[in-house]
Amino acid sequence: MARSPHAYVRGNTAQYYEWLHRQRGHRLPRGPAIWICGDCHIGNLGPLAAANGQVEVGIRDFDQTVIGNPAHDLIRLGLSLATAARGSSLPGIVTARMLEQMLEGYEEALAEPDEIGAAQVSQPSLVKSTVRGAVKRSWKHLARERIVDLKPSLPMGRGFWPLADAERAAIEALFEAPDVIALVTALKTRDTSARIRLLDAGYWVKGCSSLGLLRYAALLQVDDEFCLMDIKEAVRAAAVRYPKVTVPRDNARRVVEGARALSPALGRRMSAQRFMDHGVFIRELLPQDLKLEIARVDPREAMRA
Repeated sequence: MARSPHAYVRGNTAQYYEWLHRQRGHRLPRGPAIWICGDCHIGNLGPLAAANGQVEVGIRDFDQTVIGNPAHDLIRLGLSLATAARGSSLPGIVTARMLEQMLEGYEEALAEPDEIGAAQVSQPSLVKSTVRGAVKRSWKHLARERIVDLKPSLPMGRGFWPLADAERAAIEALFEAPDVIALVTALKTRDTSARIRLLDAGYWVKGCSSLGLLRYAALLQVDDEFCLMDIKEAVRAAAVRYPKVTVPRDNARRVVEGARALSPALGRRMSAQRFMDHGVFIRELLPQDLKLEIARVDPREAMRA
């Protein structure tokens, strides 16, 4: 908390909901029963690549997605903005104006929903530059970030741990399933009959929502190109869902269904599977998938973003 209030808030979803329901005073507005992110903080927003190559800004993490109250997402985003502003030493008035701008943008989108998709919305320079940078990225950028270098292997050690024989066998079987093969070959640059080979795999040491859960990285070769697949265990959401709504009981299916409702570009690149008696969701990590970094901008740009 002392080092980064923003990082602390980002990594404590369960505590966020405990805090939310301890607040006194006016009750929260009760929005319609729709899919919500459940963990809508700044780090979960950014450019996403669709299977057809298009890049758009959207929500990028759905571990907590449920059919619930959209006010929970707005408050979570507002809290994230406030702590990001505090961590970057922006004055209190700027924090208030950032939250004001967030609500105005949300209201504008609700007031004229038919025009949002068709109109060219004027994006602030922070968003424009992030999207431009995402479009220019290639496999080399992703490899240097995720696996250190361009060698077709995962570097075992601090970031990746070796697999047990049963884990390796289960991952090999996973990438022989017809629907997983279809997912891997869904990108427009790939042939649906492409040969898929598992080059390497490892337990992926990650923090926050992955602590204590199954998390694996699999490095594949699809004909002449490489791809990095993320395999993550899905567990019960801390986010509060509305009663008497139909949500998949299988947590992996819940995550994928929520993603397809809120960020189709990402959701169509995901698949729910069973892995060693656990529900997991799989997605390919693409170079264009980035986070919006709002903590390092000036006050005016922060409000516009």
